[in-house]
Amino acid sequence: MNPYKTGPWLVVIAALLWAVDAPFRKFLTGELSSTTIVLMEHITIAALVFLFLFKYLVELKNLSWKEWLAVIFIAFGGSALATVFFTQSFRYVNPSVAILLQKVQPFVAILMAVMILKEKLTPKFWLWAILGIFGAYLVSFPELRIENLELSEGMLGIIFALLAAFLWGGSTVFGRFVLRKVSFQAMTAIRFLAALIFLFGLAIYYGTLAEVRTASGKDWLYVFIIAILAGFISLFIYYRGLKFTEAKIATIGELAFPFAAVVVNWIFLDATLSTMQIVGGLILLLAVTSLSVENAEESHPVISD
Repeated sequence: MNPYKTGPWLVVIAALLWAVDAPFRKFLTGELSSTTIVLMEHITIAALVFLFLFKYLVELKNLSWKEWLAVIFIAFGGSALATVFFTQSFRYVNPSVAILLQKVQPFVAILMAVMILKEKLTPKFWLWAILGIFGAYLVSFPELRIENLELSEGMLGIIFALLAAFLWGGSTVFGRFVLRKVSFQAMTAIRFLAALIFLFGLAIYYGTLAEVRTASGKDWLYVFIIAILAGFISLFIYYRGLKFTEAKIATIGELAFPFAAVVVNWIFLDATLSTMQIVGGLILLLAVTSLSVENAEESHPVISD
C-alpha cells in the first residue's frame, strides 16, 4: 500500500484520538493544577517509551544542531507548554471554545511549512485546503457566524488556547523537519522524554510536585486514559503518518480533531449535530481524501523504513 496515500489518514486517525481526552481533562482541572495533570501524563507515557521505544533513541546521534533545536521546540513547546496552556484554558472558557480555537493551527503550520520546509502551495492544494477549513467551520459554527464568545470575560482562556494552537501548529512543521533524519518511533520517544524533563522543572518551580503524590486513584485512571489514547498511541500513529505527509497537508488532516470533539460532545454531553454540521463533516472528509491523493502525487520518500 502506498504510504503517501495512507499517511494523511493516519494523521486524521491520530487527530480523532486527541478528541477523546476532553471530558477526562475537564474533570481533572477541578482537582489538579494544569502542570500536574500534564506531568502525570508524561510520567505515564515515559514508562511506555522506556518499555517499547528505548532502542530507537540511538538514532538521535544523527541529528544536527538545527534538528535538536526543532526537537526542543516540539518537546518543550508542543508537548509540554501547549498541553499545559490547552488544559489551563479549560478553567476560563468552555472546553468546546478552546477546542474550536485550535482551527487556527493550519494557518500557523502552512506559513511555517513554506518558510522552513520550502513546501510549495499548488492551486489544487489551496482548493482542497480552503474547502477543508470551510467544512471544519461548518461543524463548529453551523449558522456561519460565531456566537456566544464574549472576549471580555474569557480573554485569558482564549489566549491560552491560541498559544496552544501556535505551538502545536509549529510542532507539525518541526516534526516533519526532524523526521527527515530519524524514524517515527524515535521522534515519539524523544518528544515525551524531553518534555518530561521540562515539566519536572515547571512542577518544582510552581511547587506542585506534592499534587502528584496526593492524586486519587480516579485521577490516575483518567490520566492513564488520556496518556494512552490521546498521548502515546495517537502520537505514535501521528508521526508514522507525518513521515509520509507534507506538513501543509497534515495540518488540514488535524482539523479532524475539532470535528471529533463535536462528536464526543454529542455522545457524552447529548449535544446533537445539526444538518449543517453533518454537511460540514462530509465536506471535511472529501477535502482530506483529495489532499491524500494530492500528497501521494507530489511527495517523495523522506527516509527508508
